[in-house]
Amino acid sequence: MNLSKTVLLCLLVVATAQWGMAQRFLPGSQSFSAKKTSYVTMEDGSEIKGSLRNFKRKKGLIKEIKVRTTDGEVMKISPAKVKNMYLPQSGLEKLAQALDLATDAQKWDNPTVDQSIVGEGYAYFEKSEVMIKKKKRTMLMMLLNPGYSSKVKVYFDPFAKESASAGVGGITLAGGDLKSYYIKKGDEVAYRIKRKDYKGEFPIIFKDCPSLITMHKDKLKWNEMALHIYTYTTECTGQ
Repeated sequence: MNLSKTVLLCLLVVATAQWGMAQRFLPGSQSFSAKKTSYVTMEDGSEIKGSLRNFKRKKGLIKEIKVRTTDGEVMKISPAKVKNMYLPQSGLEKLAQALDLATDAQKWDNPTVDQSIVGEGYAYFEKSEVMIKKKKRTMLMMLLNPGYSSKVKVYFDPFAKESASAGVGGITLAGGDLKSYYIKKGDEVAYRIKRKDYKGEFPIIFKDCPSLITMHKDKLKWNEMALHIYTYTTECTGQ
């Protein structure tokens, strides 16, 4: 690759990173690394630091977290006792997230999330009430929009199918769009939203921002939901 092509590719990657912060969610993760420290904050305020040894899910629910602490002790942690946690993502997921967080992190509106840790490729989990098949549960959910989540939070759906992604030279520039998420507006219970239902849900989610609804109702795109939420969070005030 000659110099001009290398420079062009670098500029494209930087531009993609700047575009990504406001217009797409962070990548959801199914796998995590044991090579970096995980940080788990318990409901009683205590913190556990160590390498992740096991992470079990059953039917989408986190059932067990096992961490080897810095003094060598292996601890089995019940998700019910966890307030929030940062788990290091593995491989390409970490690279994609680092690119997304390359711009405007200072403008984050969620002070409870440590942007410096997330920027190193960590997934952030927090406890939330969630509707699962008409039953309300309290679960640890992975937050996908930590920088603009004061009004609407978007959580990773571990069973969501993913559409195709686009890449150049082995670098993924626009990650595949998941076909479902869990969303939580204000203090409401989080619920699952699917791509096929977004057209009907859109005016309900953003009902207190008529200008946003008017702007997008005729050309509504599922893969722009992050942009809709970002705009709603930053511009739809006092309507």
